[in-house]
Amino acid sequence: MDEISFEDFKKVVLRTGKIVSCEDAGDNLYKLKVKADRERVLLAGLKKYYSKDELLGKTVIVVVNLEPKKMRGAVSEGMILAADKEGEVSLLTTDKIMPEDSEIR
Repeated sequence: MDEISFEDFKKVVLRTGKIVSCEDAGDNLYKLKVKADRERVLLAGLKKYYSKDELLGKTVIVVVNLEPKKMRGAVSEGMILAADKEGEVSLLTTDKIMPEDSEIR
């Protein structure tokens, strides 16, 4: 694993975001609308692990300054963080209720 400097890490902008809509976008993908610094579209390979109902209203941790990426005919404007080990996936959330767009540091 390559180490990065603290200065490089500071470039990553993490915010809390609330999932406000969820629709199918392909094999394992959901097209999510997440309200963080603004409402943004995120494509996430979570269909195998979460139902739409489990995702709606959930507060998650989002990388908001990731370069947009076109996938499956849509543009993903960030990334939701999740832990993944041996086929188990768990979204990163806060342990208290936090407003959307709270800074992660």
